[in-house]
Amino acid sequence: MQVSDLATDAPIESQLEAYRSELTGYCYRMLGSVFEAEDAVQDTFVRAWRGFDRFEGRSALRSWLYRIATNVCLTMLASAQRRVLPMDLGPAGSGDATGPGEPRPDEIWVGPAPDGRLLPERSDPAEVVASRESVRLAFVAALQHLPPRQRAVLILREVLAWSAQEVADLLDTSVASVNSALQRARATLAAADTTADVYKPMDDEQKALLARYVQAFEAYDLRALTTLLHEDVTLSMPPVPLWLRGHEDIVAWMTGTGSGCRGSRLLPVVANGMPAFGQYRVSLTGSGHEPWALIVLGLSAGRIGSITSFLDTDRLFPAFGLPARLG
Repeated sequence: MQVSDLATDAPIESQLEAYRSELTGYCYRMLGSVFEAEDAVQDTFVRAWRGFDRFEGRSALRSWLYRIATNVCLTMLASAQRRVLPMDLGPAGSGDATGPGEPRPDEIWVGPAPDGRLLPERSDPAEVVASRESVRLAFVAALQHLPPRQRAVLILREVLAWSAQEVADLLDTSVASVNSALQRARATLAAADTTADVYKPMDDEQKALLARYVQAFEAYDLRALTTLLHEDVTLSMPPVPLWLRGHEDIVAWMTGTGSGCRGSRLLPVVANGMPAFGQYRVSLTGSGHEPWALIVLGLSAGRIGSITSFLDTDRLFPAFGLPARLG
Protein backbone atom coordinates (compact mmCIF):
# COMPACT_ATOMS: atom_id res chain seq x y z
CA MET A 1 0.00 0.00 0.00
CA GLN A 2 1.45 3.33 -1.04
CA VAL A 3 0.62 6.75 0.32
CA SER A 4 -1.81 8.45 -2.06
CA ASP A 5 -1.88 12.16 -2.79
CA LEU A 6 -3.89 14.04 -0.21
CA ALA A 7 -6.58 16.56 -1.02
CA THR A 8 -5.10 19.75 -2.36
CA ASP A 9 -6.90 21.81 0.27
CA ALA A 10 -4.97 20.08 3.07
CA PRO A 11 -2.13 22.15 4.58
CA ILE A 12 1.08 21.68 2.61
CA GLU A 13 2.88 20.54 5.76
CA SER A 14 0.42 17.65 6.17
CA GLN A 15 0.69 16.71 2.51
CA LEU A 16 4.48 16.56 2.72
CA GLU A 17 4.61 14.79 6.08
CA ALA A 18 2.59 11.87 4.70
CA TYR A 19 5.60 10.93 2.57
CA ARG A 20 8.34 11.29 5.19
CA SER A 21 9.00 7.63 5.98
CA GLU A 22 8.96 6.34 2.39
CA LEU A 23 11.17 9.21 1.22
CA THR A 24 13.57 8.57 4.11
CA GLY A 25 13.73 4.91 3.07
CA TYR A 26 14.47 5.93 -0.52
CA CYS A 27 17.16 8.42 0.47
CA TYR A 28 18.67 5.91 2.91
CA ARG A 29 19.06 3.34 0.14
CA MET A 30 20.64 6.05 -2.02
CA LEU A 31 22.99 7.48 0.63
CA GLY A 32 23.70 4.61 3.05
CA SER A 33 23.20 6.77 6.15
CA VAL A 34 19.92 7.37 7.97
CA PHE A 35 21.21 10.70 9.28
CA GLU A 36 22.08 11.93 5.79
CA ALA A 37 18.77 10.52 4.52
CA GLU A 38 16.82 12.55 7.06
CA ASP A 39 18.79 15.66 6.08
CA ALA A 40 17.99 14.96 2.42
CA VAL A 41 14.28 14.59 3.15
CA GLN A 42 14.24 17.80 5.13
CA ASP A 43 15.95 19.59 2.21
CA THR A 44 13.37 18.02 -0.12
CA PHE A 45 10.50 19.35 2.00
CA VAL A 46 12.03 22.84 2.14
CA ARG A 47 12.40 22.91 -1.65
CA ALA A 48 8.87 21.55 -2.11
CA TRP A 49 7.42 24.12 0.29
CA ARG A 50 9.19 26.94 -1.53
CA GLY A 51 8.11 25.70 -4.94
CA PHE A 52 4.61 24.52 -4.09
CA ASP A 53 2.90 27.51 -5.72
CA ARG A 54 4.60 26.57 -9.01
CA PHE A 55 3.72 22.87 -8.70
CA GLU A 56 0.02 23.40 -9.55
CA GLY A 57 -0.68 19.66 -9.63
CA ARG A 58 0.95 19.13 -13.03
CA SER A 59 2.00 15.66 -11.81
CA ALA A 60 1.26 13.51 -8.79
CA LEU A 61 2.66 15.06 -5.62
CA ARG A 62 4.48 11.80 -4.85
CA SER A 63 6.28 11.80 -8.20
CA TRP A 64 7.23 15.45 -7.78
CA LEU A 65 8.68 14.81 -4.31
CA TYR A 66 10.69 11.83 -5.56
CA ARG A 67 12.11 13.99 -8.36
CA ILE A 68 13.23 16.59 -5.81
CA ALA A 69 14.60 13.95 -3.43
CA THR A 70 16.52 12.24 -6.23
CA ASN A 71 18.15 15.52 -7.27
CA VAL A 72 19.06 16.25 -3.63
CA CYS A 73 20.66 12.80 -3.27
CA LEU A 74 22.55 13.03 -6.56
CA THR A 75 23.97 16.38 -5.49
CA MET A 76 25.05 14.99 -2.12
CA LEU A 77 26.64 11.95 -3.76
CA ALA A 78 28.60 14.04 -6.26
CA SER A 79 31.04 15.10 -3.55
CA ALA A 80 30.79 12.10 -1.19
CA GLN A 81 33.02 9.08 -0.74
CA ARG A 82 31.32 5.75 -1.36
CA ARG A 83 30.07 4.21 1.88
CA VAL A 84 31.23 0.67 2.71
CA LEU A 85 31.25 -2.07 5.30
CA PRO A 86 34.60 -3.34 6.66
CA MET A 87 34.45 -6.38 4.34
CA ASP A 88 34.73 -4.00 1.36
CA LEU A 89 38.13 -2.69 2.50
CA GLY A 90 40.23 -5.84 2.51
CA PRO A 91 40.57 -9.48 3.59
CA ALA A 92 39.48 -10.84 6.95
CA GLY A 93 41.83 -10.23 9.88
CA SER A 94 43.04 -12.44 12.69
CA GLY A 95 41.29 -13.03 15.97
CA ASP A 96 44.70 -12.73 17.64
CA ALA A 97 45.07 -9.10 16.55
CA THR A 98 46.13 -6.82 19.40
CA GLY A 99 43.61 -4.19 18.36
CA PRO A 100 40.93 -3.45 15.77
CA GLY A 101 42.91 -0.69 14.05
CA GLU A 102 42.38 3.04 13.94
CA PRO A 103 38.75 4.11 13.48
CA ARG A 104 37.94 5.46 10.03
CA PRO A 105 35.74 8.56 9.52
CA ASP A 106 32.00 8.06 9.99
CA GLU A 107 31.44 9.34 6.45
CA ILE A 108 32.80 6.15 4.86
CA TRP A 109 30.53 3.62 6.58
CA VAL A 110 27.13 2.26 5.68
CA GLY A 111 25.13 2.78 8.85
CA PRO A 112 22.13 1.05 10.43
CA ALA A 113 18.64 2.51 10.55
CA PRO A 114 15.51 1.97 12.67
CA ASP A 115 12.73 0.35 10.64
CA GLY A 116 10.22 2.91 11.90
CA ARG A 117 12.08 5.74 10.17
CA LEU A 118 12.34 3.96 6.81
CA LEU A 119 9.29 1.82 6.19
CA PRO A 120 5.70 3.06 5.93
CA GLU A 121 3.14 0.94 7.76
CA ARG A 122 1.85 -1.81 5.47
CA SER A 123 -1.01 -4.25 5.89
CA ASP A 124 0.07 -6.82 3.26
CA PRO A 125 2.52 -9.34 4.82
CA ALA A 126 4.25 -9.84 1.45
CA GLU A 127 4.90 -6.09 1.20
CA VAL A 128 6.26 -6.06 4.75
CA VAL A 129 8.75 -8.82 3.88
CA ALA A 130 9.78 -7.11 0.64
CA SER A 131 10.29 -3.81 2.45
CA ARG A 132 12.52 -5.42 5.08
CA GLU A 133 14.61 -7.18 2.44
CA SER A 134 15.18 -3.91 0.56
CA VAL A 135 16.83 -2.20 3.56
CA ARG A 136 19.05 -5.09 4.75
CA LEU A 137 22.60 -3.95 5.46
CA ALA A 138 24.14 -6.19 2.82
CA PHE A 139 21.70 -4.94 0.17
CA VAL A 140 22.20 -1.26 1.05
CA ALA A 141 25.98 -1.79 1.05
CA ALA A 142 25.76 -3.45 -2.38
CA LEU A 143 23.76 -0.49 -3.71
CA GLN A 144 26.66 1.81 -2.83
CA HIS A 145 28.79 0.04 -5.47
CA LEU A 146 26.50 1.42 -8.19
CA PRO A 147 27.00 4.84 -9.81
CA PRO A 148 24.41 7.21 -8.33
CA ARG A 149 22.06 7.35 -11.32
CA GLN A 150 22.16 3.56 -11.73
CA ARG A 151 21.41 3.33 -8.02
CA ALA A 152 18.36 5.55 -8.43
CA VAL A 153 17.13 3.53 -11.42
CA LEU A 154 17.45 0.21 -9.62
CA ILE A 155 15.72 1.43 -6.45
CA LEU A 156 12.87 3.06 -8.35
CA ARG A 157 12.36 0.10 -10.70
CA GLU A 158 13.11 -2.93 -8.52
CA VAL A 159 12.23 -1.73 -5.01
CA LEU A 160 9.49 0.82 -5.59
CA ALA A 161 8.11 -0.83 -8.76
CA TRP A 162 8.01 2.30 -10.90
CA SER A 163 7.61 1.79 -14.62
CA ALA A 164 10.51 2.47 -16.97
CA GLN A 165 8.59 5.43 -18.40
CA GLU A 166 7.99 6.91 -14.92
CA VAL A 167 11.70 6.62 -14.09
CA ALA A 168 12.68 8.11 -17.44
CA ASP A 169 10.39 11.08 -16.80
CA LEU A 170 11.81 11.58 -13.31
CA LEU A 171 15.43 11.45 -14.50
CA ASP A 172 14.78 13.42 -17.73
CA THR A 173 16.12 10.58 -19.86
CA SER A 174 14.85 7.91 -22.26
CA VAL A 175 13.24 4.54 -21.51
CA ALA A 176 16.12 2.90 -23.38
CA SER A 177 18.64 4.60 -21.07
CA VAL A 178 16.68 3.49 -18.01
CA ASN A 179 16.56 -0.12 -19.20
CA SER A 180 20.28 -0.09 -19.99
CA ALA A 181 21.14 1.34 -16.56
CA LEU A 182 18.91 -1.24 -14.87
CA GLN A 183 20.62 -4.09 -16.73
CA ARG A 184 24.08 -2.89 -15.66
CA ALA A 185 22.93 -2.37 -12.07
CA ARG A 186 21.47 -5.88 -11.89
CA ALA A 187 24.75 -7.34 -13.13
CA THR A 188 26.72 -5.52 -10.44
CA LEU A 189 24.36 -6.60 -7.66
CA ALA A 190 24.38 -10.21 -8.89
CA ALA A 191 28.09 -10.36 -8.01
CA ALA A 192 27.41 -9.26 -4.40
CA ASP A 193 26.34 -11.62 -1.63
CA THR A 194 23.07 -10.12 -0.40
CA THR A 195 21.27 -13.35 0.50
CA ALA A 196 19.94 -13.87 4.02
CA ASP A 197 16.98 -15.38 5.82
CA VAL A 198 13.99 -13.06 6.06
CA TYR A 199 13.54 -11.87 9.65
CA LYS A 200 10.13 -12.88 10.98
CA PRO A 201 9.74 -11.54 14.53
CA MET A 202 6.86 -13.91 15.29
CA ASP A 203 8.59 -17.04 13.96
CA ASP A 204 9.12 -19.48 16.84
CA GLU A 205 12.42 -20.87 15.52
CA GLN A 206 13.92 -17.42 15.02
CA LYS A 207 12.69 -16.27 18.43
CA ALA A 208 14.32 -19.32 20.02
CA LEU A 209 17.58 -18.69 18.14
CA LEU A 210 17.72 -15.07 19.29
CA ALA A 211 16.84 -15.99 22.88
CA ARG A 212 19.70 -18.51 22.91
CA TYR A 213 22.03 -15.86 21.45
CA VAL A 214 21.17 -13.39 24.22
CA GLN A 215 21.58 -16.06 26.89
CA ALA A 216 24.95 -17.23 25.54
CA PHE A 217 26.30 -13.71 24.98
CA GLU A 218 25.27 -12.38 28.38
CA ALA A 219 26.70 -15.48 30.06
CA TYR A 220 29.75 -15.17 27.79
CA ASP A 221 29.42 -18.87 27.04
CA LEU A 222 31.41 -18.97 23.82
CA ARG A 223 30.93 -22.69 23.29
CA ALA A 224 27.16 -22.24 23.35
CA LEU A 225 27.47 -19.11 21.22
CA THR A 226 29.38 -20.83 18.42
CA THR A 227 26.67 -23.50 18.09
CA LEU A 228 24.37 -20.67 16.95
CA LEU A 229 26.77 -19.25 14.36
CA HIS A 230 27.06 -20.24 10.72
CA GLU A 231 30.46 -21.79 10.08
CA ASP A 232 31.25 -18.91 7.69
CA VAL A 233 29.97 -16.21 10.07
CA THR A 234 31.49 -12.72 9.90
CA LEU A 235 32.07 -10.21 12.69
CA SER A 236 32.73 -6.53 11.96
CA MET A 237 32.88 -3.40 14.10
CA PRO A 238 32.48 -0.11 12.22
CA PRO A 239 34.09 2.43 12.44
CA VAL A 240 37.17 0.20 12.83
CA PRO A 241 38.34 -1.67 9.72
CA LEU A 242 39.07 -5.08 11.29
CA TRP A 243 36.65 -7.85 10.44
CA LEU A 244 36.78 -11.57 11.17
CA ARG A 245 35.42 -14.73 9.57
CA GLY A 246 34.72 -18.11 11.17
CA HIS A 247 34.36 -19.57 14.65
CA GLU A 248 38.07 -19.84 15.44
CA ASP A 249 38.96 -16.20 14.87
CA ILE A 250 35.79 -14.86 16.48
CA VAL A 251 36.32 -16.94 19.63
CA ALA A 252 39.99 -15.92 19.72
CA TRP A 253 38.96 -12.27 19.54
CA MET A 254 36.25 -12.58 22.18
CA THR A 255 38.57 -14.33 24.62
CA GLY A 256 41.44 -11.92 23.91
CA THR A 257 41.21 -8.29 22.84
CA GLY A 258 37.41 -8.30 22.90
CA SER A 259 37.08 -9.88 26.35
CA GLY A 260 35.89 -6.58 27.79
CA CYS A 261 32.45 -7.59 26.49
CA ARG A 262 32.19 -10.18 29.26
CA GLY A 263 29.26 -9.31 31.53
CA SER A 264 27.42 -7.30 28.85
CA ARG A 265 23.67 -6.90 28.73
CA LEU A 266 21.58 -6.77 25.56
CA LEU A 267 18.36 -4.89 24.80
CA PRO A 268 16.43 -5.93 21.65
CA VAL A 269 15.56 -3.55 18.81
CA VAL A 270 15.09 -3.93 15.05
CA ALA A 271 17.45 -2.41 12.48
CA ASN A 272 17.26 -2.64 8.69
CA GLY A 273 14.56 -5.29 8.89
CA MET A 274 16.96 -7.43 10.93
CA PRO A 275 17.19 -8.42 14.62
CA ALA A 276 19.44 -6.09 16.58
CA PHE A 277 20.51 -5.37 20.14
CA GLY A 278 21.84 -2.47 22.11
CA GLN A 279 24.93 -3.83 23.88
CA TYR A 280 25.89 -2.39 27.26
CA ARG A 281 29.25 -3.27 28.79
CA VAL A 282 30.02 -3.22 32.49
CA SER A 283 30.86 0.36 33.48
CA LEU A 284 34.53 1.04 34.19
CA THR A 285 33.37 2.63 37.44
CA GLY A 286 31.84 -0.70 38.44
CA SER A 287 28.33 0.74 38.65
CA GLY A 288 25.79 -0.30 36.03
CA HIS A 289 26.33 -0.79 32.29
CA GLU A 290 27.26 1.75 29.63
CA PRO A 291 26.55 1.76 25.86
CA TRP A 292 29.10 -0.08 23.77
CA ALA A 293 27.60 -1.14 20.42
CA LEU A 294 24.49 -1.59 18.34
CA ILE A 295 24.67 -5.23 17.22
CA VAL A 296 22.85 -6.09 13.98
CA LEU A 297 22.48 -9.79 13.19
CA GLY A 298 22.05 -11.39 9.79
CA LEU A 299 20.34 -14.78 9.80
CA SER A 300 21.44 -17.50 7.40
CA ALA A 301 20.15 -21.08 7.06
CA GLY A 302 18.63 -20.99 10.53
CA ARG A 303 21.78 -19.68 12.18
CA ILE A 304 23.53 -16.34 12.60
CA GLY A 305 25.51 -15.52 9.47
CA SER A 306 26.77 -12.03 10.28
CA ILE A 307 27.35 -9.88 13.36
CA THR A 308 27.86 -6.16 12.76
CA SER A 309 28.65 -4.15 15.88
CA PHE A 310 28.30 -0.42 15.25
CA LEU A 311 30.27 1.49 17.87
CA ASP A 312 28.87 5.00 17.29
CA THR A 313 26.56 4.76 20.30
CA ASP A 314 26.38 8.53 20.86
CA ARG A 315 24.23 8.91 17.75
CA LEU A 316 22.78 5.44 17.31
CA PHE A 317 21.37 4.72 20.76
CA PRO A 318 19.15 7.86 20.80
CA ALA A 319 18.05 7.08 17.21
CA PHE A 320 16.93 3.62 18.30
CA GLY A 321 15.32 4.80 21.53
CA LEU A 322 17.87 2.97 23.69
CA PRO A 323 18.61 4.28 27.20
CA ALA A 324 21.82 6.19 27.89
CA ARG A 325 22.90 3.59 30.48
CA LEU A 326 21.57 0.66 32.47
CA GLY A 327 21.54 0.96 36.25
